[in-house]
Amino acid sequence: MSDVLTLSGVHTHIGAYHILHGVDLVVPEGKVTMLLGRNGAGKTTTLRTIMGLYRAGPGEIRFRGEPIHALATPDIAQRGIAYVPESMGIFSDLTVQENMVLAARGAAHAGALDTARLDWIFGLFPALKKFWLYPAGKLSGGQKQMLSVARAIVEPRALILIDEPSKGLAPSIVQNLIGAFRELKAQQTTILLVEQNFQMARALGDTVAVMDDGRVVHHGAMAELAEDQTLQQRLLGLSLGAHA
Repeated sequence: MSDVLTLSGVHTHIGAYHILHGVDLVVPEGKVTMLLGRNGAGKTTTLRTIMGLYRAGPGEIRFRGEPIHALATPDIAQRGIAYVPESMGIFSDLTVQENMVLAARGAAHAGALDTARLDWIFGLFPALKKFWLYPAGKLSGGQKQMLSVARAIVEPRALILIDEPSKGLAPSIVQNLIGAFRELKAQQTTILLVEQNFQMARALGDTVAVMDDGRVVHHGAMAELAEDQTLQQRLLGLSLGAHA
């Protein structure tokens, strides 16, 4: 099994604040890697640093063996990396359709979208088909989250970075997301997923990295962490079993 993404000794400063303190992280290709940790541990900063929204320094980030830490965000995206931020990152004044077209690098207009893939997305998130021509800003919070995820998967990606996708979603939609991510994994899409929904973490995760105070303090198999309540309590201050 090869590693699609590696972080080696990555530090990130935001203004006067030193957020990441030498992060080492390995993301195996074709797997779902969970990035867990208490609030403020540095999980979101790690995703934003991978995408070039924050500059790593010092440290090295490699995607398929090539360094990307000095690249601009659009150049990182061009390599097949998508990012679903916690803030969702949709364009509220544009329609659902227009949001999807903007996310599709190979489509200059709606008619150029991959119809088979679009039908698959509509199967996962029927509300997007229903509100296809509505301004995205008029969607509910859960529907906006669906659109954010749909934008990331409108075309095949090699790696998707996702920050708490289940936040604010009804349990039935969370199950749809789990199904969608499993299908993506079956298509050899690699996913790095920050998530506070431990049911989703346990259902999806192949490997896990746990962060604390800007560092990765544990990595291993998600199944092993899910079964070890003592380790959960030590690393996360809670039990996954209590959140099943």
